[in-house]
Amino acid sequence: MPLIVQDYSWTQSESMLYISVPLKGINPGKVDVFATDEYLKVSFPPFLFEVFLFEPIDDDKSVAQIGNGVVIFTLHKKNEGIWEQLSLKNDDKDKLKEIRLRAVLKAQEKSEADAKAEAARKQEEKKYALQSMMKLEDEERTKINKIKEEERERVSAEMEAWKIKQKQEAEKEMSQRKQIIIDEEHKKRKPNIISVSKSAENKGTVKHGCQNPSIESKQVTLPAPRCSGNIKVKFTPRVFPTALRESRVDEEEEWLKKQAEARRVSSADAAELDDLTDEERNPDWLREKGNKLFATGNYLAAVSAYNLAIQLNRNIPALYSNRAACHLKLRNLHKAIEDSSKALRLLTPAVPDNAPARLKAHLRRGTAFCELELYTEGLQDYQSALKIDPHNEAVQADAQKIRQIIEGSQEEHVQH
Repeated sequence: MPLIVQDYSWTQSESMLYISVPLKGINPGKVDVFATDEYLKVSFPPFLFEVFLFEPIDDDKSVAQIGNGVVIFTLHKKNEGIWEQLSLKNDDKDKLKEIRLRAVLKAQEKSEADAKAEAARKQEEKKYALQSMMKLEDEERTKINKIKEEERERVSAEMEAWKIKQKQEAEKEMSQRKQIIIDEEHKKRKPNIISVSKSAENKGTVKHGCQNPSIESKQVTLPAPRCSGNIKVKFTPRVFPTALRESRVDEEEEWLKKQAEARRVSSADAAELDDLTDEERNPDWLREKGNKLFATGNYLAAVSAYNLAIQLNRNIPALYSNRAACHLKLRNLHKAIEDSSKALRLLTPAVPDNAPARLKAHLRRGTAFCELELYTEGLQDYQSALKIDPHNEAVQADAQKIRQIIEGSQEEHVQH
């Protein structure tokens, strides 16, 4: 049986009630306080303090403090007034038992209500935190999409400017070529006029057109017809493996002319070429050197080798195409597009002999376009590559992936 504490003290006012319970040397950590609006209990084994309050108190405003060897209750009365006594008379044990049970139930209900309130508060805090996080993510996503869109617009503007520049350069180059052809045709079409030379003025010669009356003319005797004979005809060996077609003759001749010119040209105006040996001045040797450097992963050195080869001869398509492959590896995407385009211009007209080189140039330029997220332009190059090699399964698969990306972007744009 616990020892009931009897030496407690209490005071009151109209609205307040103060109770002091001595702990009798017990450690405060072992003290258990239980309180409701009509019941107080302090348990610190082997002692027990219990009181059934004379009138109800405001449990929410009341407090209990433990320190200096005592427990001090500061209680707010629900109804102001002076109490006749602190506790009820304990004559009716059933009533006291009912009050004790009712106090325990109230404490449980309050504990459950507090737990629910705490859970609701935590749920509201989680909800608020989640909403705040979603808002931040939406703002970040909007910011990233804006940056992407600005970058896409910038790249598109640069590409448009680059296309206009390339078109202007091509038109200028074509105009220069046409002028050269016109000049050559003009030289060929000058009439051959047989005029009288100073050494033949006294002898007289035949002149086309009307005769000059100041020059004496002589009758010219025409030579006799030639004797009949046999003419030997030798057919020029054909370079291309396909059969000759009249519709492709001009294109094939232009391609052969470019190849012959590329083999003849070996001039370089850069001062850095002065230190090269005779072997190093060969564009083909430099191209092979660049290919070996590319194979070992030394892309910057490979670009330098191709640069020297291009300075020596600017009309070899493979140099531009191989340098474009290096720029792709180095993520110099705009330069890769420019070099691939130069290679394709030099690979005209399109003949079977240059089909593999055109295939590589289209794929490299298409890859650079896709890396810049210009998928429409990239798909055009992949479609051109499929026209050259329709049965290439790898190119077909890549082209299909690009189509799916374009279709997905269009659907997302429509949904927004």
